[in-house]
Amino acid sequence: MLRRSLFSWFVPCTALLVAVGCASQATTVVAPEEVAAAESPTFENPGGMWMPTQMAAHGETLRALGIAYDPAALSNPAAFPLGAIVSLGFCSGSFVSPDGLIVTNHHCAVPVALQYNSTAERNLLKDGYLATDRSEELWAGPRQQIFVTTAVEEVTEQVQEGTEELTDAGERFAKIEENIKSLEERCNAEDEDVRCSIRSFFEGAEFYQAKAMAIRDVRLVYAPHEGVGVYGGEIDNWRWPRHTGDFTFLRAYVGPDGKPADYSEDNVPFSPAHHLKVATKPLREGDLVMVAGYPGRTNRLATADLAEFMTDSYYPYAIERYQQRISVLEKLAAEDPELAIKVNRRLRGWNNGLTNNRGMLDGLSKGGLVKVKAEDQEQLRAWIAADAGRTEKYGAVLDDLATLDAPRFASATTRYAESEILGGSTLLSRAFAILRGAEKREPAKGKKGKKKGKKKAQGEKGEGAKDKAMRTSLTASQRTFAPRADAALFGLALKRAAALPADQQPDVLGVVLGDGPRDDAAIDALVEEMYAASDLGDVDAVLKLRRSLDRRDVEKLQSGAKSKTLRDPFLTLASALLEARKAANVRDETYRAARSALTPVYVEALRAYKGATLAPDANSTLRVTYGTVRGYRPTPQAAVYTPFTKLSEVVAKHTGEAPFVVPEPVLEAAKRGEYGAYIDEEIGEVPVDFLADLDITGGNSGSACINAAGEIVGLAFDGNYEAMASDWIFMPEITRSIQVDFRYVMWLMDAVDGAEHLLREMGVEPSVAEPAAAATAATATAAQ
Repeated sequence: MLRRSLFSWFVPCTALLVAVGCASQATTVVAPEEVAAAESPTFENPGGMWMPTQMAAHGETLRALGIAYDPAALSNPAAFPLGAIVSLGFCSGSFVSPDGLIVTNHHCAVPVALQYNSTAERNLLKDGYLATDRSEELWAGPRQQIFVTTAVEEVTEQVQEGTEELTDAGERFAKIEENIKSLEERCNAEDEDVRCSIRSFFEGAEFYQAKAMAIRDVRLVYAPHEGVGVYGGEIDNWRWPRHTGDFTFLRAYVGPDGKPADYSEDNVPFSPAHHLKVATKPLREGDLVMVAGYPGRTNRLATADLAEFMTDSYYPYAIERYQQRISVLEKLAAEDPELAIKVNRRLRGWNNGLTNNRGMLDGLSKGGLVKVKAEDQEQLRAWIAADAGRTEKYGAVLDDLATLDAPRFASATTRYAESEILGGSTLLSRAFAILRGAEKREPAKGKKGKKKGKKKAQGEKGEGAKDKAMRTSLTASQRTFAPRADAALFGLALKRAAALPADQQPDVLGVVLGDGPRDDAAIDALVEEMYAASDLGDVDAVLKLRRSLDRRDVEKLQSGAKSKTLRDPFLTLASALLEARKAANVRDETYRAARSALTPVYVEALRAYKGATLAPDANSTLRVTYGTVRGYRPTPQAAVYTPFTKLSEVVAKHTGEAPFVVPEPVLEAAKRGEYGAYIDEEIGEVPVDFLADLDITGGNSGSACINAAGEIVGLAFDGNYEAMASDWIFMPEITRSIQVDFRYVMWLMDAVDGAEHLLREMGVEPSVAEPAAAATAATATAAQ
């Protein structure tokens, strides 16, 4: 799965922030030079997640590959086909009808739309869902939004204004942050329905501002049974051959005036300026395909030192952390069906992250990519040294970066543990949020005013817009908040820190545990006591504190003064950790500031050395990648993987035991052999998934894969394990994206689930003679 963290479009990367501060299957992993290409294609894809502003330079290549429309259109995010592409904030998707119908991946619907609408009695995560008409479409909750990019413009000059004379890295960084904030606020003030976001490209050398319509009412329309959408589970994740039907349909709604609005029964389907049509020509090996979406984060421009650090330190740490967290949640989920639904999102995400990090580690170490990065960096160093002018301009930058990074790398283990503790509890996070707000609030004049404020916070009546928004957000978060799971994970973070050598344990551990024992039993007892005594699991209690506390209350907490209203154990702990948390933020910002002064120089040297157009690293902004439908050979001794899987293989893989349980209606429909118009004449049946040499990463999940005519042929949802480390180096011989074939999607809609009304909405006439008499649980669920 390629899903990114929730709402990553508007937040910085997280893994590298903890590691260094955002400088930025069952097959054997082999070094690139040992891998034979599947065949000798006429087009050798160099890779690249290209900005729309870069696409004009690719016109000649795209014409040679057979593009059927003017490739200049790809330079305009508001034109066809990019105008049909959307961001879900953590995944990608696309409009496929004039009435706001959106198609994305099933695993992109799991963390919000499906989880939000699931209970132990009505588990849509397992059974799926089909709305037989629009009145049955389910609100995906306040955390799900759709972002439609309308414009992208370069703002480098405006962002860097006033920094020319600044020599102090901290002052320069602060000025840039100030300029970005000002530009975004000014842009957002122009139109309340537009979200403006400025991002750094080429490690701070360039800045671009994206404008996007933010649609707040998003509804679940159709998701297949987990036996389709999650078929193969973690066993097949990141592997080929693949047989997963990873798709889901949502719909965007707006107010009657056509503008974005909060959820309301009076809202109407959004009418996008562009939508993708379904392909009319069968997809073949060698065909041009393209993916447009919002890839999250790559490290192609990173230094070799960072690649080595991630290999030696971060990935091994992350793998162990994932394993332990998964073990804790799986044990609790097995005991409590309701809790299992609440933690489903995290379990799936962490299992995916575990496989991803293992693949990254294997590719960088066993696959030899760290060595490749090091050799490339030494060649860059030699190129700089070979010319006096280059030496004067770039000569010190690699050494300066290494000097800056060294202490950061050395302290990584302590910072990992610190981060786990500070961010390891929902109740602690809520306490921090309460105190942050209180610090900004001056005491009310007189006791009467303060009491009045507290009374107003006791319920929904009389709440202002800001309080109502907070209530909505907190209420939604309760759908995934399980106190037992939250306590167990917080306890795990403390135990992991306590198990470190004394000189590597973070100071915050001592703040939490005090002078008491640090064995597992003592930590469990402390955590259990804190959760039992806290009221922060209750929405009303949190809102009351957020509204009533002020700066004076924070001072009381930090002084240790006793108070009946300030006795919550997590408020007390948060107040004790407040300064440590601020110090960590200052430390991290100081590092990022120092690095931001060096990385533009480094990337400038790298671009000059390469002498060719480079794509900037992915940063959750709109990108385009293109290539061809193509198989690969995983090892020199292995047979070539053909680029298509088919329906009969889905059936053959069925064992009746998870994760290989095909829903009975799918088996019945396959047995009847009625494929309708969805059959591929060359394959002789319905194609399921296909490979392409497209350059994608996390965040591309749900991206439409379009053909030469700009028609949808599939949805990107995964990559191959052998090339997992392509986030660091693109390897054309083996880097492959995995897409669900849209013909399989349509066959399931037509022959199995009774979603003919959605096919017709997309302009497709159902073609299966006799649809399944009994649809899957997805259809049945809608009637419950």
